[in-house]
Amino acid sequence: MINAVITGSGHFMPPNVVKNTHFLNHEFYDEKGEFIDKPNEEIIQKFKEITEIEERRYANHDMMNSDLATYAGKMALEDAGVDKEDLDYVMVATNYGDIDPVTQFADVMPSISVRVKHKLGIKNNQCKPYDMTFGCPGWIEAMILASQLIKAGIAKKILVIGAETLSRAIDPHDRSAMIFADGAGAVVLEAREGEEAFGVLEHITISDNLEEMEFLTNGPSLKPGYSKATCSISMKGRKVYEYALRKVPAAIKRVLDNAGLDITDVNKVLLHQANAKMDRAMVQRLFRLYGKREFPDDIDPMTVQKLGNSSVATVPTMFDLISRGELGDHKFNDGDNVVFGSVGAGMNINAIVYKFPK
Repeated sequence: MINAVITGSGHFMPPNVVKNTHFLNHEFYDEKGEFIDKPNEEIIQKFKEITEIEERRYANHDMMNSDLATYAGKMALEDAGVDKEDLDYVMVATNYGDIDPVTQFADVMPSISVRVKHKLGIKNNQCKPYDMTFGCPGWIEAMILASQLIKAGIAKKILVIGAETLSRAIDPHDRSAMIFADGAGAVVLEAREGEEAFGVLEHITISDNLEEMEFLTNGPSLKPGYSKATCSISMKGRKVYEYALRKVPAAIKRVLDNAGLDITDVNKVLLHQANAKMDRAMVQRLFRLYGKREFPDDIDPMTVQKLGNSSVATVPTMFDLISRGELGDHKFNDGDNVVFGSVGAGMNINAIVYKFPK
């Protein structure tokens, strides 16, 4: 059988470390457009208690999102030992394309995958650039598509990147601005033949696009009359939190059932890094679906505390950090079963069961 296997990975963390103290002089407003008359120290402390975020990374003003994606892509190609001219696809998951750091204009023409292919210097005109716009689950959805193309025999080598510069798509007067960050992660997915199944075993995608579509959108600033943030992230945090806890654990259980696996067969659960409290609650509920009250301390690695929420980049960045032995004691072993899972704007949910070759 043909398997879709990760043969290399890479990531790019922007150089600017932005600590929570960066927001001490901000003016925050609520959803009604009313000034929040509380000390910023109190607002920031409450934010940290909920999310555990202490700092995040912002890109330099001379870096575009396609630059971050290119850096991560080059690293993944080098790690895989793959010639860029042999790629069948360059897939890039993003929500905004290249955002100008001054005007905050989101530029998506030409598409970001075209720009990344250009910056990688790929001459092969049979290599197809493909953009995936799917909210925060975009990188996982691109992985699902890439695995389908490989298993169908349409492609053999695909570069899959998730990259975002969310620091340029936030409302500085919205407390949720403290969540978002910049970054990029990438993997090379290749076809490998074998008598046993490994690599991408199963996947699932769920899209609730009725009233849920309004949970996470673009919108004007919460501060009346503020014009710069004309199209920034607008999130109904409580509704997103409740939706994620209700839907994500059940989706992951379903994909594990489809793979014929029990939760005890899973070595790692790599969740989109949106909020530490939310991620832990989702893992807890997942284990409870199997009748278990406790779960291993090392089952759910996290990067959100130091890297914030870089949307499509969180899962591939975490994967690469673990692969390189750069995320504490976390590591992958031959034969491990790993779950990738995400939830985000749409609302969309997806998950992959990935088995490392033995």
